[in-house]
Amino acid sequence: MSPRSLSRLLPLALAVHASCVLAAPLPDQGWPQHGLDAAETRFSPLAQIDRSNVSRLGLAWQFRFDRPRGVQATPLMVGETLYVSGPWGVVYALDARNGELRWQHDPLVPAHKAAVACCDVVNRGVAVAHDRVFVGTLDGRLQALDAGSGELLWSTQTTPPERPYTITGAPRVVGDLVMIGNGGAEYGVRGYLSAYDAASGELRWRFYTVPGDPAEGADGAVSDEPLKNIALPTWTGQWWLLGGGGTVWDSMAYDPELDLLYFGVGNGSPHDRDLRSPEGGDNLFLSSIVAVHAKTGEYAWHYQTTPGDSWDYTATQHMILAELRLDGRQRKVLMQAPKNGFFYVLDRETGELLSAANYVPTSWASHVDLASGRPVEVPGARYPAGQPAAVTPSQIGGHNWQPMAWNPLTGLVYIPAQESQAYMVKAQPFRIEPGRWNTGVQDHPLTTDAASLAQARQGMRGHLLAWDPVRQREAWRSQQPGMWNGGVLTTAGRLVFQGQGGGGLHAYDAETGERLWQSDTWLDILGGPISYRLDGKQYIAAAAGFGSSMHLSASALLPRQGLAANGGVFVWTLDGKAQLPEPQARPPMPPLPDVTANPATLQQGAQLYTRYCMVCHGAAAVAGAGIPDLRYSAYLQSAEAFGRPPLEGLLQARGMPSFAGSLDQDAVESIRAYVIQSARDTAR
Repeated sequence: MSPRSLSRLLPLALAVHASCVLAAPLPDQGWPQHGLDAAETRFSPLAQIDRSNVSRLGLAWQFRFDRPRGVQATPLMVGETLYVSGPWGVVYALDARNGELRWQHDPLVPAHKAAVACCDVVNRGVAVAHDRVFVGTLDGRLQALDAGSGELLWSTQTTPPERPYTITGAPRVVGDLVMIGNGGAEYGVRGYLSAYDAASGELRWRFYTVPGDPAEGADGAVSDEPLKNIALPTWTGQWWLLGGGGTVWDSMAYDPELDLLYFGVGNGSPHDRDLRSPEGGDNLFLSSIVAVHAKTGEYAWHYQTTPGDSWDYTATQHMILAELRLDGRQRKVLMQAPKNGFFYVLDRETGELLSAANYVPTSWASHVDLASGRPVEVPGARYPAGQPAAVTPSQIGGHNWQPMAWNPLTGLVYIPAQESQAYMVKAQPFRIEPGRWNTGVQDHPLTTDAASLAQARQGMRGHLLAWDPVRQREAWRSQQPGMWNGGVLTTAGRLVFQGQGGGGLHAYDAETGERLWQSDTWLDILGGPISYRLDGKQYIAAAAGFGSSMHLSASALLPRQGLAANGGVFVWTLDGKAQLPEPQARPPMPPLPDVTANPATLQQGAQLYTRYCMVCHGAAAVAGAGIPDLRYSAYLQSAEAFGRPPLEGLLQARGMPSFAGSLDQDAVESIRAYVIQSARDTAR
């Protein structure tokens, strides 16, 4: 064939090739890690669903869990299977096309562990690698399951079983290591992060985040040197008697080029620094981001967001690794919006603070000094003895555990932000009660009348915040009807998906914040939504269910909802036709017994209820998350019956502990009077 003939055929050949390429099915695209990738960006490169067609999204399928309680997990999609954890750390493997159950694994957590789980019996997800599914259990075990069958391959106890530790966070896998932390700082534990061999479950290294008792010597852990040389000089008193805190209960990220693992460290135990470190000090590594070499756990650097934390300002919130152009230079950065209200951009190679600005109002500190890297505190914010301080953000934080997301196409970080204020005052007197919250901060009973509840709701606002990390300023916000909003997903379709704490999933224009679509599930979607492609179709998936700390302790302040039905997984696609669930209405409140209690008795009952009952049964005795609502309880009808669970341990097998060491019959009767009064107020 002549060169001229060949040149005539070349365009035709290219056209045929292009046609074949266009006709070829798009490859499957999963969601293999907690934040999609090791950088935890939560940015999906899929764009089949975009701003022009998102209004066509419909439910493809749903799968309901076989038990109630809180749901916080980010599902993973690997191969053609969607893996998700539900209440009590039960793991479900589902067909990603239709939701058919392939297997489930119940770790059989003892019910009594619910009593030391600060924020419900939740689990934020699993890790999948090496044909295995890894999950942490509420009672401190790390388990490896066969990804195909769910068979238990190994189980390792990562915490002392007799201590009030819990695990609610998702493991992360780096190479042949599985990383897991723990929770329990409110109950007086000492935090650490552990790395286990993925094949055998053998401990490879451990990094403690706060010093132990100096008289007992070193731990024999990889953290010994940094604790001795860096952390120990920042503590005073006998903090080890109170645990110290510093639990690593959620966020991690990993840079494979630097082989650096980053993890966030939580609050102190107790919260009030004057109790745990009476002569002051920064109390490292509390409220810090710590970088270690992943293979060995050896210390690389740290940055403390809240030195000497007294406000429960954890740095366990979601971290994102990205590259930003700052001052004409491309920088490898780590970004975090922790509870203290400031957005931080750090050089992830060195830990250098590059910028910081408040993303919500902050009354405790005016700004962060870039030269020293320290916040400039406002006088009085540390609530001196006998002097209450109005602190913003409250202990709930400007951003809690719900994950944010980074979209490199828009250059924006999308934060589930919230605004709230708390009055903090030292507990007088302070006494340690084993197995209870020991924060050192006075409890404040929530007034039950309708006007007070309405006023409290108005003081709590949530919004989806689009934040420019280069200019450190707000790009746009979308105000939410309530405060407790959910995690975020962003996509190459220039969309932002966010679940809400009033039920449902919403989609926004990533550039303008315009709400483009919503789907009502009548169940909270708090964990991060995900997106995956299978058989050429893009899907959006999210785990939903009532639960978490706000539903346990502050259900009275959330939008009115129906009964706490079992949660599950909801999956949407373009032109999906499946039916969404209908809300279940609460039954009418039963007749209330006649109890005559004077104001002093009601006040005592309110104080005791807030101290011992609120964390599970809800402020103002308004329960959520599948926990029994005491206003509806048959036990409420009789003083004798009401006293049996807390004083005799009648319901310990169901997770209700005995309070016989803290309460007597008169105290329980004052609590009963308060619950009856609340039932009357809130039923109006």
